Amino acid sequence: MHPLAQVIAALLLLLYSLLSQAGDRINISSGPSPTPVLELFTSQGCSSCPPADRWLSGLREHPQLWHGLIPLAFHVDYWDRLGWPDPFANPSHSARQRGYARRGASGAVYTPGFILAGREWRGWFRGLPLSLPKSTEVGSLTLQLDGDRLTLTFLPSTTAPTDLTAHVARLGFGLHTEVAHGENAGRELRHDFVVLSLQQIAPSKRHHWQTRLLPDTRGERQAIVVWLSAPGQLAPYQAVGGWLPASAPSESNSQRR
Repeated sequence: MHPLAQVIAALLLLLYSLLSQAGDRINISSGPSPTPVLELFTSQGCSSCPPADRWLSGLREHPQLWHGLIPLAFHVDYWDRLGWPDPFANPSHSARQRGYARRGASGAVYTPGFILAGREWRGWFRGLPLSLPKSTEVGSLTLQLDGDRLTLTFLPSTTAPTDLTAHVARLGFGLHTEVAHGENAGRELRHDFVVLSLQQIAPSKRHHWQTRLLPDTRGERQAIVVWLSAPGQLAPYQAVGGWLPASAPSESNSQRR
């Protein structure tokens, strides 16, 4: 496809997705090429992580957000032992990062650590701009959300792996924490793209999945991200995401202890 045609197609897809969001119902589709997913493994117990968290927050203004780039912040729990239990940490996030290392996709388990399209990305440490990878077409993934009822459909453009597993993440934005202990004691930290909940849906040979989105009211704003993975793989095969409809604010978007 000609580069100009690709840009026009991406803009039309974004416009369609925005127009499809009405009330508590949204309908968002990816393009046929894999949407690059940028995963940040971070922790409030790590003094080196706040700069990476701030950089990730800046991606809210990225011109290709959602339709060309999907950032995720996985808070790990292995630094909780330093005196501050990260309220967003989950052992499964730590296991995901260790899984990348076991498969050779990352050289070590550390924070802050970036994985881009399933491979370790160290460009942030060298101040390099984010260069999004390009891949051959795999097919389009569509999410439809009506209230909390979620339906996913994948239309492969090539022979897709069998038994694709779907993963559903609810993301929180504008999350503030006053850290009282550990390496970041006395600091107020702000986070975006935080994975608040993560659901896994059993493989479907028909490339069709249904579930209910787990409730969570944390954050000034929220988004939903869905990706597919092939058997034995962690790297997203195809992904789609977008903003969730605005809801009533939670009792508190700040974490204090």
